[in-house]
Amino acid sequence: MSYRLYVRPIPPFADVDQDPDAQLFNWVLHDASGDSQARGSGDSRDRIEQTLAQNALDNVLLIGLIPGEEALYCLADIPARQSRFIRQALPYAVEEQIAQDIDSVHLALGKHTDAGYRVAAIDREQMAQWVQLFSDWDHVRLDAIFPDAALLPRTEGGWSICLDGEAAMMISDRGEWLSMQSANLGMFAHTLAAPSAEEVVAEIPVTLYGTEEELEVQQSAISELGASGRLALRTETLELMPLELLAHAYHHHLCEPINLCQGVFAANSDRASPLRPWKPLIAVAAVWFGVQVALNVGMGIYYQNQADQLRAEAMAIYRDAFPNDRRTHAGNVQRVIEGQLRVAGTSGPDMGFITLMKYTGQQYAQLPGTRSVNFNSVNYSRSRGELIVDVRADSYDRLSALRNGLASQGLEAQIGSVVNEASGARGRLTVSGG
Repeated sequence: MSYRLYVRPIPPFADVDQDPDAQLFNWVLHDASGDSQARGSGDSRDRIEQTLAQNALDNVLLIGLIPGEEALYCLADIPARQSRFIRQALPYAVEEQIAQDIDSVHLALGKHTDAGYRVAAIDREQMAQWVQLFSDWDHVRLDAIFPDAALLPRTEGGWSICLDGEAAMMISDRGEWLSMQSANLGMFAHTLAAPSAEEVVAEIPVTLYGTEEELEVQQSAISELGASGRLALRTETLELMPLELLAHAYHHHLCEPINLCQGVFAANSDRASPLRPWKPLIAVAAVWFGVQVALNVGMGIYYQNQADQLRAEAMAIYRDAFPNDRRTHAGNVQRVIEGQLRVAGTSGPDMGFITLMKYTGQQYAQLPGTRSVNFNSVNYSRSRGELIVDVRADSYDRLSALRNGLASQGLEAQIGSVVNEASGARGRLTVSGG
């Protein structure tokens, strides 16, 4: 079951940095159905936490209510619809409505209305202090911070007023909230009662909330509200403290307050994550996965170094045996050695005319378009062990392909005396045992 703890600090406000335990609160605890389960007046934070612990409650959503005058209500006329562009344009849209440097102000965006976006503006340093006051409580998690007057239930077409000691919380049907001294309600009533030149004179409904004691104490101010003749005043008597009214209105959606916990002050949103119970297991799996990846990377580096070392040793051995061969490298040494072994196995210790002619003929047969390659003459030098072939082809590429094929078999093949003609190329192919 989801519980909500509504907490409202009462003056005088203590310095959070110097003596946070000195701050006292009014509070009320609601269950998921909106019924009050516990309440307190003028209690310390420790006292509230003890109550939650005694009732075995944990992970309760905390809603902090700050004085309404701390946050200013603004309207922002922004034509954009994408949230990214709205956020970018928001400071410029409300800058003229705020009497301080806009860079020192925290802006919280509310719902869009016909008049524009509803915005709450609060000093950034002051907002940081309120967040600090409501953070790190035992058994609770900060969910939202609202100006207290913004949680009053709205009166259609008029105003709602709640007497709260020497102060009065007020909200209009547009959602504009403010707080003032109760003694100034008469002046406010005269302001409402004076219609503009373009306005049709009509009664303005006003709902006044207060305890029986408050209504009796503020009788003179209430009389001024009803004396204007234009305000239709309706009185609602509260049996409990005003915080109960604010919590009731919020639970039943009788108001649309702007949550100040946005942007850099956004409350932790992982409370709704379905993976939260699995976080310890996920952490263990992540650690295991990281160790396994590190092990695999380490083994891969080890085997790569071993392979590089073996290739280097193989090339060193090959260079000792064939110091004049500069074309063979680690990538083709195996193929070259296999070709040389095949040649050696076929011809034995001597590479004669028949063997050289055999390999030359094999490579000739493998050429694409053999009719374009012609052997004009074939000579063999026994003393040098060389087969010399005068060959003609339609391009030098075919001569080169023939030479490369013989070289791939471990033979020494060279093309000399190349002459390029209109009909192709001719040259002298010299093949030896290498």
